[in-house]
Amino acid sequence: MNYRHVFHAGNFADVVKHTILTRILTYLMRKDAPFRVIDTHAGVGLYDLKGDKAEKTGEWFDGIGRLIDRGLPQPAQDLLAPYLGAVRAQNPDGNLRFYPGSPLITRHLLRQQDRLMALELHPVDVEALRENFAGDFQVRVTHVDGWQALGTHLSPKEKRGLVLIDPPFEERNEFERMAQNLIKAHKRWPTGLYALWYPIKDPEHVADFVDMLAEAGIPKILRLELKIRAASLPPRLHGTGMIVINPPFVLEEEMRVLMPVLSDVLSDEGRGRWTIDWVAGE
Repeated sequence: MNYRHVFHAGNFADVVKHTILTRILTYLMRKDAPFRVIDTHAGVGLYDLKGDKAEKTGEWFDGIGRLIDRGLPQPAQDLLAPYLGAVRAQNPDGNLRFYPGSPLITRHLLRQQDRLMALELHPVDVEALRENFAGDFQVRVTHVDGWQALGTHLSPKEKRGLVLIDPPFEERNEFERMAQNLIKAHKRWPTGLYALWYPIKDPEHVADFVDMLAEAGIPKILRLELKIRAASLPPRLHGTGMIVINPPFVLEEEMRVLMPVLSDVLSDEGRGRWTIDWVAGE
């Protein structure tokens, strides 16, 4: 599948992914010490939901479109506030039109002492990304293959932070490449926090990917998945997953509060299923 961001901005997978991202960033901000976020496949940063590409799929209607003004129970409402606040910041008139990708969501939450490295390989997208962060000294945009950059940018000088890996899945072996590069990155920065997004379309590919991580010898691997419908033939995107390595100690508890709510809001006619488990413990 080709998961280039612009066609799927604001869909159910983005909602889950960016909710997890904001919970991790909120945790990192508990300490005054600065941190760095490395976004390996940053995209353009901001997406027009009324633009031709987003309108072509219309996936955002069943994602952020369902959630943005939904009345939610406590404490889910409070836990989602940083994420929804980042979305609303791009739509000050109150009408949902623009959706921030992970770089802008991250930037919305950064403090003065924190930094973002936004990496993007696509030659057109990286120029749009640069425009979105023009003059912002806390953000460095680099035209580079995010996989290769993991070998040169780790570990960051702050010695704390997050590596967000959210590839477009344009290559058939993307799961294998993601596992291999993660293993290499973890060797360079074993104390780093890593969050890897993946689509759930072919359950066998996902199972093989998780097995590779389980056999890698990396400790503290948390898996979070939400499936909004049953698997089908031919395969179609029916779920979203995230692997978090060295997760904040509060993340599992927070997501056990949020996943049932997100499942209820985002799934097709109540057919949502969510899973939180440990691929590897301490």
